[in-house]
Amino acid sequence: MRDNLLAALRAGRPIFSGIVGYDDTVLPQLTNAILAGQNFILLGLRGQAKSRILRQLAHLLDARMPAIAGCEIHDNPAAPLCARCRALLAEAGGDLPLVWLTPEERYIEKLATPDVTMADLIGDLDPIKAARSGHALANELTIHYGLLPRAHRGIFALNELPDLAGKIQVGLFNIMQEGDVQIKGYPVRLPLDVALVFSANPDDYTARGKIVTPLKDRIGSEIRTHYPASLAEAVAITRQEARVPEAAGFILPEFVREVIEAIAFAAREDKRVDQRSGVSQRLPIACLELAAANAERRALAAGGDQPVVARLLDVHAALPALTGKLELEYEGELRGGDTVARELVGKAIARIFDRYFAANGASAALEPIVQWFEMGGSLQWADGASAAESLAQIRKIQGLEDQARVLDLGPRPPAALKLAAAEFVLEGLCAHKRIQRAEERGYHAAPRARGEAARGEPGPQIRRRPLN
Repeated sequence: MRDNLLAALRAGRPIFSGIVGYDDTVLPQLTNAILAGQNFILLGLRGQAKSRILRQLAHLLDARMPAIAGCEIHDNPAAPLCARCRALLAEAGGDLPLVWLTPEERYIEKLATPDVTMADLIGDLDPIKAARSGHALANELTIHYGLLPRAHRGIFALNELPDLAGKIQVGLFNIMQEGDVQIKGYPVRLPLDVALVFSANPDDYTARGKIVTPLKDRIGSEIRTHYPASLAEAVAITRQEARVPEAAGFILPEFVREVIEAIAFAAREDKRVDQRSGVSQRLPIACLELAAANAERRALAAGGDQPVVARLLDVHAALPALTGKLELEYEGELRGGDTVARELVGKAIARIFDRYFAANGASAALEPIVQWFEMGGSLQWADGASAAESLAQIRKIQGLEDQARVLDLGPRPPAALKLAAAEFVLEGLCAHKRIQRAEERGYHAAPRARGEAARGEPGPQIRRRPLN
């Protein structure tokens, strides 16, 4: 691994593919650990690409490696460890039967669970093998090797290490450091040549202390992973991972992508969401996939509008992707998962809206739109209305179509894209409480703007639903 890593560094080749946002943080530490020949652990919350990183370590192994044919632990033909291969070498000499292993065959991954036993990881005596061969149970030839010895001359990855029982962890660090283990009282010396890598949740690792201290002491490097630090990195990850239509007739506006990513950022800052559990990067990925699916379904219901353009109403329809991925604190449970998810969407819209309008000094130009609603105007799109019909209604609102051009829709944008941009402006004003949206009335003036609050009259109850 070290030699291949050095060769990649000298040639300037990328070491890991599909890993975004770790170039200045995780990857340098990971590179140092491999060059130092250390075992390491990746600590991070869910959805931080820990398993992907571990699996790509196999790319640093040689393309082909010779091993003694039929050996459970991929023994080195020049220096075998197991009794069978030592006897075979003494008998056959240079005529040993060989196999050539690929990197995938030299990478073994195991999910740690409380029911994992020492036999699973290290091995056990096999009475059937002993009976068939005629050997005594104390003979080393009767051993059935576990996953760790089978990773000899390769990589052994153990995910969610804290879930492994403490007594199994004790056996694990003994073979890591001293290279020996006792199987049913029979001492076996196994100086394995194996890279041991682990993953864990930092809350388990530090707060609940489920990794035994001697094992922590034997892990060379502790590398902390993290969520994307910027919106651009988050967009790049979701663009890479989400399964969305690739046909020419489907358009996913950049501001819709950004709103979806901003939902995850808002959730990671919200006190009602359990930050110890984390907000997985799978949340925006699943949300984007559902939004794209709803856009397709909506276009078909409207008579097959082309092109299909994802809009913010499709993001509102993707709430099932949010509620299942948010672990709520007590206050959030009182509010309810659906309510918290809707409010997070509103925060995300407000954040991205400000990036396009407040940052560009365009907020003052939005006043005519707000005034149109304050003068009694309202807007509600009929179910099944085409993009052209809805856009005709948009043009009745003074300045709205002009302000939508701030989003840089490109030359000659289709009507559906213009509609999506106009809807983004309206949703941004809703998020800032400049106007409101209700199920019965659609978009309309905020209560305070109509003087209802001053008279003590309650404003309308707002219930969000996708508007077609």
